Order: sequence, then structure tokens, then C-alpha cells
Amino acid sequence: MTAPDVQRDVTGQRPVIERRLHPVTPLRRAWAPVAVFIGWAVHDPDQAQRQLTRLTTGTLLIGLAVLLPAAALYGFLSWWFTHFAVTDSELRIRTGLLFRRTAHIRLERVQAIDVTQPLLARVVGVAKLRLDVIGTDKKDELAFLGADHARALRAELLARAAGFAPETAHEVGEAPSRQLLRVPPGVLAVSLLLTGATWGWLIAAVVVVPLLWMATHSLWTVLAAALPLFGAAGASSIGRFVTEYDWTLGESPDGLRIDHGLLDRAHETVPPGRVQTVRIVEPLLWRRRGWVRVELDVAGSSNSLLLPVAPREMAESVVARVLPGVRVPPPSALSRPPLRARWCLPVWWRGHGLAVTDTVFVARRGLLRRSTALVPHAKVQSVRLVQGPWQRVHGVADVHVDNGANRSVSARLRDADEAAELLRAQAERSRTGRRDARPDRWMAGAAQQR
Repeated sequence: MTAPDVQRDVTGQRPVIERRLHPVTPLRRAWAPVAVFIGWAVHDPDQAQRQLTRLTTGTLLIGLAVLLPAAALYGFLSWWFTHFAVTDSELRIRTGLLFRRTAHIRLERVQAIDVTQPLLARVVGVAKLRLDVIGTDKKDELAFLGADHARALRAELLARAAGFAPETAHEVGEAPSRQLLRVPPGVLAVSLLLTGATWGWLIAAVVVVPLLWMATHSLWTVLAAALPLFGAAGASSIGRFVTEYDWTLGESPDGLRIDHGLLDRAHETVPPGRVQTVRIVEPLLWRRRGWVRVELDVAGSSNSLLLPVAPREMAESVVARVLPGVRVPPPSALSRPPLRARWCLPVWWRGHGLAVTDTVFVARRGLLRRSTALVPHAKVQSVRLVQGPWQRVHGVADVHVDNGANRSVSARLRDADEAAELLRAQAERSRTGRRDARPDRWMAGAAQQR
């Protein structure tokens, strides 16, 4: 790595060491000018073809002789003018070749720090550090760092966020992790084969493609319809298998750690205290095997999957670690809407259910793909009662609870009087829950355990 630049922090007392990314980074950034040219060719292929046919071999070679060095120079300069530094309270990232940009990322606002390794990055031995920060939709990232350096920097950032002294934070190292669950590739493959989405897209393709051919006899029309259908089937089966391969869940003072990926490896962490909602999903063909999928709503983070497939008992024990003190109520504990709700939602009204415990608001929906959402009372930001004209006729209403991840969970088609009482009681439970909840500071318990 290039020798670091030393500056002073805003107080002028502590040196701030600025570092550059891994020297392989220019190769990645050099593709930007080439990508612009390829994008133009794809956007207007007819014009691009006409221009290329006018070029002689000599002109084409001269163009490549200019384009490739220019791309290489751009990659080198963009790397040269990119620095990062860690201060007592923030991570600074300076970028920009012509227009300079400095990002000041406050460590106490960091929601998650993930280490990812695309396939080529794994070959070269580098990794990407991605940060989820409160109040931003786009992740800040450092791409690329040496794989060992990325993990050490992640551990240092988390240690500083947890309150360790700056002079000792880099010595803390990564918190130890204990493996809880590993999803075997065979189980993952069978679960994907038993997912209705894959077969739905395949059936649609088998039905639609012959009908289009008989109606149009146009190969381009058939391809235009077939490729998206088969692509969707592949994404819901092969694509998910590649992404969720070797899914390993571990527990550490930082939170729950997730490692997964066949080609691109990802190392993610579910931050403690940031989980707003847990969803237990049960596709129809999984129920005989007792399998479930666990999804999450995490404030300020894109992490949305905790377990791709697992036995229900194991999933419930993991949920208890994500939401301490929460017990998943059995399906029999959820009450259905009143019988008159069938006039508002024929057949599917049976898939809805509701339960409220001392710790969570629980709502279920779906018949074929049953989903049970658990929202801790302390995470509820607002409660709404919604009643349409047809619902007023039949005396039912919907109650929506909104969480800190800008998502909603709905208890649908409840008796109108029950819904009004639920609205009042849930508002009070939420106030009490927030008052008694433990602070959500990142790694609040890690510093005590290290």
C-alpha cells in the first residue's frame, strides 16, 4: 500500500493518517470510459454500427491506442486522488479528480459494516467495505482494500463506535463468533425447487411462448417474451442458489454475522437493536418439511434476509436472539378476522390473523405463502386505522403499524370495535415499550464482553 499522508484533525492535536485504496483499484476504475462507450453503442446500435463500418483498420487501431491509455490514466488518477482516514469520531473519504468531495461518516450513525468479495476480487485477494449509515439511501464504500486490511479496518471502526479509546481501537481486533447454523447446499436447492415462484414463471413461459408463436410467427416477438420469463425463473432459482450458497449464521458481541455466496462472498452483520420487524415466511410446499424463511426490516440497512431456509424450531431460536425476550406465538394463538370479513376478501380472508403479546405485535397474511410479521412494541413509530366504504358496511377495519424502517405491518379485516380498541392500546404499548427499551447504540454490549 502507498505510504500514508499525515494530517491533523480539527483540533490540531491528533495526527490523522490518510491512506489510499489497494493498488489494484485503478484496474476497476479504468473501465469507466470504456463503459461510457459501450453504453452509447447499446443505446443507439444502428448509429454505432454505421459509425463503425466507416472506420478503417488503421483508424480503429489508433482509436484503441488512444482510448485504452486514456482509460488507464483515468483509473490511476481517480485512485491517486482518493484517500480515506479514520479519526476519533468519523471516517473521512476524499474522492474526485476534477471536483473534490469529502464524505464525513459519523461512527455513531453507522448501522452496519459489510465486507463483500466479488469473484475477481477473491482471486486477487481484495475486498470491498460497505457502510450503512442513518439518513442515507446509498451505501458508502471503500473498494478495494486488501482482504485482511478490510476486516481489520471493519473491526477498528466497530471498536471506535463501541467506545474504545482511539489509541487501542486498532488492537481490539474482530470480536469472536460462534456458529449457530449453516444451510447445506442440498437443503437450499430442494427449498428453491419447492418455491412456487420458480414453477410459476416456468409454467407461464411454457404457456405463453407457444401461443405467441402461433399468433405471430415472429421469432423476435417470441424471444422478447420468453427471455424475461425464463430470466425470472432463473433469478428465483439459480440466481438465489448462487447468492445464498453456503449460508452461515454466527453470533458475536457485534450482532448476528452472516456469510454467504458461491461466486461473490459477502460478510454481513445484523446490528443489535436495529431490527424493526421479523417476518417468518412459510411457502405452501415447505410446510410438510417444517421449513421457514426469516426476513428482516432493519433501520437504515439493506440487510433483509436472516435465514434462507431453516427448520421452524431453529428459526424461532434465532428470532429470540434478534429480538431478546420475544417468543414467537404458535399459529393457533393468532385469531382470524370475523366471518363477515369474507364479503370484503373472499377465500383469502382466512389467511389473516392477529396476536398481541406483552412484547410484540404479530400479524399474519397469506394462504399459499404465509407470512407472519413480528413488530416489537418499542419499534412502532405510528399506528393507523383504515376503513373503506365496503369495510364500513360490514363492520371491519384495518390497523397498520409503521416501524423505523419505513415499512408497515397490517392487521387486516378486524372487527371495527376491536380495531378501535387495538389502535388505542397499541399506541400506549408503544410509548411504554420505547420508555423501557434498552439503548440501540451499535455494539453497546460488545465493549463489555471484549
